[in-house]
Amino acid sequence: MPTYQYTCTDCGTPLEAVQSFSDAALTECPTCGGRLRKVFSAVGVVFKGSGFYKTDSRGSGSAKDAPAKGESSGGGDSKPEPKKADAKPATTSGSTPAATSTS
Repeated sequence: MPTYQYTCTDCGTPLEAVQSFSDAALTECPTCGGRLRKVFSAVGVVFKGSGFYKTDSRGSGSAKDAPAKGESSGGGDSKPEPKKADAKPATTSGSTPAATSTS
């Protein structure tokens, strides 16, 4: 069951109440008898890591395809492998281009 926060509009006393979704909201302050107002705040849940999207939990095959515990599933942190330098094309002996000189 959720916990709701209220504040009295007259005396400012904060109040927390555990209520069901179907329960009516509280309206009277237990301290002074004034009017209560619901307080809305940010949700205290943060989803981090992998497994929160449909594509994260589905592998292409077996469990061996899944990353090991503690490893990222490719969140952009890895660097691409550098390409190897291409070797110079092989030349056949005797087919060296002749240099032309203008004199």
